[in-house]
Order: sequence, then C-alpha cells, then structure tokens
Amino acid sequence: MAQWCQLQLLDAKYLEQVDQLYDDSFPMDIRQYLSRWIESIDWDTVAMQDSLATVRFHELLAQLDDQHSRFALENNFLLQHNIRKIKRNLQDRFQEDPVHMAMIISRNLKEELKILDHAKSTEPEGEGAMSAMVVEKQKLDNKVKEMKDKAQVVDQNIKNLEDLQDEYNFNINSLKNRENEFNGMTPKELEKEKMVIMRMCLDLKTKRQDVVLQLTDLLNVAQALLSDLISEELPEWKQRQQIACIGGPPNACVDQLQNWFTAMAESLQQVRQHLKKLQELEQQFTYDSDPITQKKVHLEARALELLKNLLSNSLVVERQPCMPTHPQRPLVLKTGVQFTVKLRFLVKLQEFNYQLKVKAVFDKDVTDKKGFRKFNILGTNSKVMNMEESNGSLAAEFRHLQLKEQKVAGNRTNEGPLIVTEELHSLSFESELHLNQSGLSIKLEAISLPVVVISNVCQLPSGWASILWYNMLTTEPKNLKFFPNPPPAKWSQLSEVLSWQFSSVTKRGLNQEQLNMLADKLLGVKAQRNPEGQIPWTKFCKSANEKAFPFWLWIEGILDVIKRYLSPLWNDGCIMGFISKEREKALLMDKCPGTFLLRFSESSREGAITFTWIEHDVHDKPVFHSVEPYTKKELSAVTLPDIIRTYKVMAAENIPENPLRFLYPNIPKDKAFGKYYPKPTETAEPMDVENQRTTGYMKTELISVSEVHPSRMHDNMLPMSPDDYRALEQYVSPRDIAAVMGSEFEAQN
Repeated sequence: MAQWCQLQLLDAKYLEQVDQLYDDSFPMDIRQYLSRWIESIDWDTVAMQDSLATVRFHELLAQLDDQHSRFALENNFLLQHNIRKIKRNLQDRFQEDPVHMAMIISRNLKEELKILDHAKSTEPEGEGAMSAMVVEKQKLDNKVKEMKDKAQVVDQNIKNLEDLQDEYNFNINSLKNRENEFNGMTPKELEKEKMVIMRMCLDLKTKRQDVVLQLTDLLNVAQALLSDLISEELPEWKQRQQIACIGGPPNACVDQLQNWFTAMAESLQQVRQHLKKLQELEQQFTYDSDPITQKKVHLEARALELLKNLLSNSLVVERQPCMPTHPQRPLVLKTGVQFTVKLRFLVKLQEFNYQLKVKAVFDKDVTDKKGFRKFNILGTNSKVMNMEESNGSLAAEFRHLQLKEQKVAGNRTNEGPLIVTEELHSLSFESELHLNQSGLSIKLEAISLPVVVISNVCQLPSGWASILWYNMLTTEPKNLKFFPNPPPAKWSQLSEVLSWQFSSVTKRGLNQEQLNMLADKLLGVKAQRNPEGQIPWTKFCKSANEKAFPFWLWIEGILDVIKRYLSPLWNDGCIMGFISKEREKALLMDKCPGTFLLRFSESSREGAITFTWIEHDVHDKPVFHSVEPYTKKELSAVTLPDIIRTYKVMAAENIPENPLRFLYPNIPKDKAFGKYYPKPTETAEPMDVENQRTTGYMKTELISVSEVHPSRMHDNMLPMSPDDYRALEQYVSPRDIAAVMGSEFEAQN
C-alpha cells in the first residue's frame, strides 16, 4: 500500500505530526495530489545533483499543470485558484534553488516513515488498532493476488485442455481415415494406435475434472473475498467517511477499495469466459459423467450471482453533499444555495464507461411525511458516469443541485414536533446496469448520509450540531427518525469530536487540560471527568433558560473567532483557551508578577477572548486581574498581539503602564508575540510635525487601556520590573524603600 494511504489510516495524534511536516513552503496539497509521482522518485539522489533537481522541479510544475487541467474539466474554480497559487509560490521559492525543494521532500518522506514506524511500535497489543488495519489491508491484497493467480492457472489449464482435445480429435479422425484406406493398418498397429487414443482420452477426462475443480475452488476464494469486501471493508470505509465528515481523520483512499472491487469483477468475468470456453469444448466432445455437463449450469449461476452481488454494492457516495461556500460543514444544505455531491462506481471496467445514468432523488424512503417538510431538487438531477482523466475512476459529480421547499397553501399544518435543524432528510441515487452477455439488469442505489436542510444561514451552527451528534452515535444511513429521541453521548466520544472541530479548521486540536475544563462544564465537577459520563442532547445543544445559551453555540462562536482572528496564535499554542477561573488562579499563583494567560470568555455567546495576569500587593499576596473580553468587533480593529503589546492600565495621577510581562508559564511577552507585531516602516513619526506636509495627518495608533480607581491602584500596586527596581536602588537604599512602603501602609490604615 502507498505510504500516503498508510498515513491516512493512522490515529489523529499521528496525523497531527504529519500535518506539522508541511507548511506554506511545501503545502500538503502537493503531497496529496501528486502522492504517487512523489513516492516514485528517489529524492535522496535528486537532492545531490543540481541538474537532476532542476529536471524534477520542472516535472513537478508540469504535474501541477496537469492537476489544474483536471480541476478545469470539473469546473472547480476554487481548486484551480489554489493550484495556481501553489505553483507561483513554488517558483518564487525554488526556481533558483531546486535542490532545496528536493531536500524538503526527501526529509518529509523520511519523517513520514518514522511516524509510521512509531505508530506501529507504540500502539498497544503489538501492531495496534491502526497498524492492524494496515495489516488487514495487506491480507486482502494477498487474497486478491491469490484469486488472480488461480484465475491465471485455470486460464492456462483450459488452453492446455483445448490443445489436448484438438490433438485427440485429430488422432481419432486420422485413425478412422487410415482404417478406410485400401492398404490399411495391421491389426497390431491398429491396436497400438487405439491404446494411445484411449490413454489420451483418459488424460482428457482427468484434465477436464481438474479444471472444473479449479473453477469451483476459484469461486470459493472469490466468494470469501466478496464477503470480506461487502460485509467488512465497505462498511468500514463508510464509517471512516462519516468520521471524516465531522472533522475526524481524512478518509482512507477509496482508490484501494476500487482496486479490490475491480480485481474481483475482472476475475469473475474471466471465470464466465472460462465457462463459455468449456461449453465449446463440451460441444465438440462429451461423454457420460462429463464434469462440464454436470457442473456448467451451477458454476455459471454461481459466478453470475457473485458478480451481481458485487456490482449492486459498487455504487457509493464518494463525496457527501456539501455547499461549496461551507466546505467544512458537509451535510448541511441551505435552500436556494447550490451544493455538490460525487458518486463513484467501484468497478472500473471500460465496458461500463458511459453506460450508467444516475438520477438523484430526495427523500425517497420517507414514508410518514406528516409534519415533514418537502423539497424539490432543482438543477440537473441526472448524470452519466464516465472515466475521469485524473485517475481513471468511473464517477459522476453533481455540481449544480439546489433544494426548494414545497410551499403549503394557507397555514402551515405540516409542521412536526421537530425543529428545522433536527429534521433529517436523505438524498438517494438510482441507476440500472445492463450486462449484455447475460441479458441481466442490475438495480443500483446509493444513499447519502442524512442531511439537514436550513433556510437561513443563522441555522447553520445548530444544523451542524445535529450532523455531529448523528454521525458520532450511529452508522445507520437511513435512520431519519433519530432526533425525536436522540441517545446521549459518552464523554469519551464527545471529547474526541470536539477536538476534531478545532483540528479540522486549524493545526491544533484540544489538549487534555482544555478537555478537562469542558468535561467539568458538561458533566459537573463531581463526575470527575468520567469517560463513560453521559451527556444528553439537550445539554449539548439546548438552552436551560432564556438567558442562557447552548454549550455548542458557545463552542461555535469560539471556533469562528479563532478562524477569523486568532488562528496563528492558536496554532502556536499561545492560547490556553479553555480553563476555569479556579484553575487559572492555581496556575498563576506561584508565577512572577506580570505573568498572564489567554482564555476564552464563558459569558460571550459570539466568542470572545480575555487575559488574566497576576500581581502581588504590599503584603506579597497574589492579586489577579482579568480584562473585559475582546469580541470580534475589537479584534477586527486591532490584532490581539497588538492589544497585548500596547495594553495599559492607568489611574488618576499615575503613569500608564503595561502590566503584561510573561506569557504563561514564563515566556517573555515580546518573544511569544514579537513575530506578530507590525513591522516597522520608514514613515514619519507620529509627532514629527515637520513632515506633516506629506500626508496632512499625524499617525495614530489604537491601544487598549483599563482605567481603575486610584485607591485600587494604591492598594494593589502594579509590579515593579527588576530593571526598574535596580535603577531605583542606585539612588535609594532598600531600607528606605521598605520604610516608605511601610509608612504608606500605616497612613492607609
């Protein structure tokens, strides 16, 4: 199995390691699109030769051009744009130094191998769950190879049988002719010739018996393999697709599944050709108890049934319904907005090209439609499947489908007990395949995962919550009555899915500390973060009262503010994010004055972030301050690193001072955030009035200021930095400093 496919089978923690190997200098998109080509090159050798590196660099650009052409044929404008951008960036970075690119690819391939080896060696019970999956795939590869080898053996034996039968027929006819000649054979010669023909006949019967037995054995192997594919591999692939849809690890290559299905179909077609050839041989020569006569009908029926079973399970939804405007929220569709869905036929045979016409049907299996919204599909709802140029797969992509709700005259009397975002619908795809050789027609059907249909984009977060809950708790694609009584989720399940929501849109999921806070919030502190703890649907996505807001909408607001304004800080681990106020104080308690951490506000539905820092009062007791949370409105005006850089606390008659010195645990503020500060420019200084003529304005800068009452400033004096204290010691003795502080304290009391 290809290295890239093996990596995609690994657990999320290993996929995060793979993700860290790729950045803007060499994006993961290239690794994905050109995986086969990349793995076919010896990059160690390329990295040692300038001329060869130049050749490979231009080959890679040509490969990207080919990929761009494929996206152009699919009318995928977004991916075309991405490929063009990637190509320009590669040319800017590596045009003059292609060896550097070769070194990056070589290093990444080696690191990928290390990750694979580490995953196999560290998983419990030897190979581990994911490694066992890789081993299982290798076992299936071996079974496919065994089936192909047996088919080849049968093919050769039938050719030998045909040659033997031709020779036998020739000898029989020769003997008859010679017997009729005037100067015929002597009785002794005649007897000898008959003995030769008799032995040949016995050999012919034995070989016929062997071939029939071999065909029976081949069908037994095919039946066992078909059971593995349909009962295990296909459902497992669909389950991995479910997980990928809700942010989990990318689904394993469907190409591998296609290879197995195609190999199976080719072998079964070969068996049918073998049986046809045996029938021709039978017509030329047969005898009592001929195994071909006895078994041909049974073998033909069995081969045809296996092929029918294989083909009827070969139509799959390769890419679930998704609005291009929200690629990370599949299965939530908005009325009047185009969505795409892609089908694949797993048996890739040329004879099926342009033979399958697929039709999309909405809510086909809904029987009880009372209180159930009804929709019409707009756009081209039928497609002919054809071979894709990119990988040769037999596919059809619907790119311009829309849903329109059927209006009910008068008052809406069909409203059911479910709200819009809990009402599940299905999208079915129907086709019919005609096998010309047998005259058999096979009904084909594939069904998407349940979808939620919304009419306003504000319903998208709640609709996505329903998709998460459904695909986390069930693998049944037709359970459209899931939400009248949805089951609770275990914390072990929900914690993983919550982490996926962050890792799917950023480069970092949730760590254990962050998950602990969320567990306490959902389960309560007394539950002690029990992995088996039950979280009901209402706790996840409903409000306890009018003033409260649902847990999920709080998470969704935070996700949105991260995506819009905080993604680099989140990826770098600067944001602790999810932490209770009690835990926050415990972490800061023994830290230097001015140490601060960043956390998300628990009181903002739309998503907001705040920082808390520690000071020490005159009695050296810790005092904690938290700033009013920054919402999207503030963050859209000033970046969080700039807010931290320029933040001031002030009170009457006090010089404003920035109290923030160290990002928890002890990282100097400028070291943690310096790379995000705006780069200095050569423009005029803000107060350089002599240069005002150039713009007519003095430069301004937005800063955040917290104003406090003077008494609070006095009681909880801001920390003096070590540099300031050393400068003060040059003029005032420590004893005098202590005396002044003591007198101030006495005057206050």
